[in-house]
Amino acid sequence: MHQARTTDPTPAAADVPGAGGPAADVTGRASSAHAAVDELLDLAVGALGGGRREGQRTMAHAVADALAGGEHLLVQAGTGTGKSLGYLVPAVRHAVSEDERVVVSTATLALQRQVMTRDLPLVTRALAGRLPRPADIALLKGWHNYLCVHKVAGGYPEDDQGALFDVPERPGAADHPAPVADAGERETLGEQVVRVREWAQATDTGDRDDLVPGVADRAWRQVSVTAMECLGSSCPVLEECFPDAARARAREADVVVTNHAMLGIAATGSPHVLPEHDVLVVDEAHELTDRVTAQATAELSVATIEHAARLARRHGGVPTTDLDTASQHLASVVVPLPEGRFRDGLPEAARLAVAAVRDAARTLLTVLKPDASTKGRDGAEGGVKMANAAMLALFETAERMAADPEDLRHTVLWCARGEDRRGQVTTRLHAAPLAVDGLVRTQLLAGRTGVLTSATLALGGSFDPVARALGLASRPDAAPAGPPSLPVAASATAAGSGTATAGAPDVLPGTERAGRAERVDAGRWRGLDVGSPFDYPRQGICYVARRLPTPGREPATDAQLDEIATLVEAAGGRTLGLFTSRRAAQVAAEAMRERLDVPVLLQGDDQLPTLVAQFAADEPTCLFGTLSLWQGVDVPGPACRLVVIDRIPFPRPDDPVRSARSDAVAAAGGNGFMAVSATHAALLLAQGAGRLVRSGEDRGVVAVLDPRLETARYGEFLRRSMPPFWRTTDRDLVVAALRRLSAAG
Repeated sequence: MHQARTTDPTPAAADVPGAGGPAADVTGRASSAHAAVDELLDLAVGALGGGRREGQRTMAHAVADALAGGEHLLVQAGTGTGKSLGYLVPAVRHAVSEDERVVVSTATLALQRQVMTRDLPLVTRALAGRLPRPADIALLKGWHNYLCVHKVAGGYPEDDQGALFDVPERPGAADHPAPVADAGERETLGEQVVRVREWAQATDTGDRDDLVPGVADRAWRQVSVTAMECLGSSCPVLEECFPDAARARAREADVVVTNHAMLGIAATGSPHVLPEHDVLVVDEAHELTDRVTAQATAELSVATIEHAARLARRHGGVPTTDLDTASQHLASVVVPLPEGRFRDGLPEAARLAVAAVRDAARTLLTVLKPDASTKGRDGAEGGVKMANAAMLALFETAERMAADPEDLRHTVLWCARGEDRRGQVTTRLHAAPLAVDGLVRTQLLAGRTGVLTSATLALGGSFDPVARALGLASRPDAAPAGPPSLPVAASATAAGSGTATAGAPDVLPGTERAGRAERVDAGRWRGLDVGSPFDYPRQGICYVARRLPTPGREPATDAQLDEIATLVEAAGGRTLGLFTSRRAAQVAAEAMRERLDVPVLLQGDDQLPTLVAQFAADEPTCLFGTLSLWQGVDVPGPACRLVVIDRIPFPRPDDPVRSARSDAVAAAGGNGFMAVSATHAALLLAQGAGRLVRSGEDRGVVAVLDPRLETARYGEFLRRSMPPFWRTTDRDLVVAALRRLSAAG
């Protein structure tokens, strides 16, 4: 069994042992709280039909202590710990007993559903008779995740179908792929729109995830708006507004369940998208910094400029001559630019071209406002609001990129090319923060207690890398420092951006409560590894193919394919193949289909949940894929006896943000490779290897086809991040073990 261990880099004075006095009082209160938490945890676990787990109990005690003492807590809870109940029981108790709201955030839709529909209702029912009152819970998502009643009723103009290709997909679009009809063919866009409009007449929640089967992002856009597009208090059907109702419920709830995308919005300049809260619990916390980075990344292309200009002409009735000219000039400047990071900021010609776009957008914002002429006309006011929102987003992005180089010292700028949804090659400029530690520390954790948990937080055996990324520890030589906030387009308000937030659709009133900030020290944190109930050395083998050559540029070598075939054949299929590139997964899948007599599924053949279900249902079946399979796939039992990892998942050398972070660490005298690349690889290896053992009965092999895990100096750091399987480099031993498992069924 993986035993618990703790790290406390900033011990509180009250924790120092002494003969009586304040320390004894603290110990006594903690013991009393632990006893109360134990009783409540037993009730919740019993209601679920389970039994006491030591790691879960240790975690619940630590969470209760953190909430009482106001220190941040990092908890690594291995698979099988029952971490959801480990934090929900003390969090619900604290929220009700202390009247302090708790926000719980998850990274994936699957865990959000589990927490909101199973775990949290179970906890609230089980604890109801032992708390002063029943806990009130609520679910809160981004504005565009809810149906807009006004848009369905014709309050906004019909979307320009061509324009749908010009704008990026909204956050979370990947969670809602185009559905497959009964006959196996994908529904057309028109069929999806008809179905979602029929659903709109019957839904009580307006929540996109209640629409089953779902629809693709392009169809959902026909019935939803973003917060910036919302009419706010001037909406004629405000009383029927689904997102407004969700926010009203959140303002009254004791525990609010949300997602990391919402935390990203809060961290990057809109803190009041969440109700005022005193405690933040972050599940799947290993994904938080990437989600905040994604939310803080801006994109500028000719297509987005043309989209904003088209909306201004069509719905605002204003000429866009200056913006059109600026767009054409920007195209002439950026198309010849090389792809990659601009180490010294945007080239001057590109910066001036972006500044011209900014100035033209600012001028248009002053005239894109609803007025008396739009009142009462079908869709007119909504159309102006859509045009204003697109223009404001364009203005803010351009202003950020065209800023003075000194103001951009914490910003990474780069050029990228790719095909849009029509297959046309487009050139895009991007801007992202160098690091988000400052954003997380000041916008999410300051003034409240943070509990951050995951199965993978201690990388290389230490919580320090994650703590630094979250802004809880500062070491410039080991992690780059990011800004405490993103630049705000101050001139946007004067330019008319007030209409973009009229009615403050994403701002929750009553957010002025104070008092906790004084007793929460952003520098105090504790790391705790509560272990796992699984006996990893007995349940699994970690095999490193030391005899193989070091992977090169090719997607897969003949030696690797031979190794995969030998292992998969010995396992009788039952293989989850985790690859670092789409091309490598494709090459391996095609080769195994030719060589072996087992079904091989490839990510992209169908929707991912469908593929995972097929993999779990048929034992000989194999499933090969990339990043989405490394995390979140839960297939216990004999369907997954072998996990193959093709190579150490280092980030691409040309990844602009991570290469910039590595350079920043090196410039401060640290080891950029270990701080950035090795840490990134360690996290993914831990997640990927964790797909093997999902229950106490699981047995199998994790095979890493990259000898560097054994031979390189950084190999020990990576291995210490993975579950502690029994390790070997003996292929014959592993093949024999897989054959025994296959014969046992």
